[in-house]
Amino acid sequence: MMEYTDLLFDYIEAHIDREPEYLHRLERESNLRMVHGRMCSGHLQGRLLRMLAGMARPRRVLELGTFTGYSTLCLAEALADVPGARVDTIEIFDENEDFLRRVFAGTPLGERVNLIIGDALEVMPRLEAGSYDLIFIDADKRLYPEYLELSLRLLRPGGYIMADNTLWDGHVAEPGRNDPQTRGVKRFNDLVAADRRLEKVIIPLRDGLTLIRLRPEAGVGDGGAGKSN
Repeated sequence: MMEYTDLLFDYIEAHIDREPEYLHRLERESNLRMVHGRMCSGHLQGRLLRMLAGMARPRRVLELGTFTGYSTLCLAEALADVPGARVDTIEIFDENEDFLRRVFAGTPLGERVNLIIGDALEVMPRLEAGSYDLIFIDADKRLYPEYLELSLRLLRPGGYIMADNTLWDGHVAEPGRNDPQTRGVKRFNDLVAADRRLEKVIIPLRDGLTLIRLRPEAGVGDGGAGKSN
């Protein structure tokens, strides 16, 4: 198996689209300002999110876990030519609000972003069933199974879910690994794999990115993760 060295990643980043300058600055600020700066999606994953979202051509996108807004802006970038499209992004840490509002206001895409400060498990039940075309899950790994169930209620038939960190540094494949974060991601992966309403594939990029499509024949708001028929 090919080893993904820093040299290879440098080669890859030199041969893909450049990120906008405001994203380049934001990635640097994320690493300087935040304790866990590596959580920022970064150049390669950001370009992938932007392309995947562009292929799906969503009008309404929901993001769980804003962090510093890098992935939010990548998703908003893909909506630039879709009239009335927007990204609703939920961030639980209210101390990040001022920073995020400044980031979004300082970019040409900020008007397409609706920042919601709150707990996703409390916010999502208040949102309209079947109203989202694309949902990006990148929040508390312990709660991934709950996010999945709520997301399936909110997703329109034929819509997409993208879930980050689904390989969790390889811990999901370790039988003895039983910390709360790993348990949450493993349970999420098992639910997705068993649900026949869902098309799914895991991309081993960075910490794992799972792409999920709710089959068009599924009904609006037909939630209940883990259904096998």
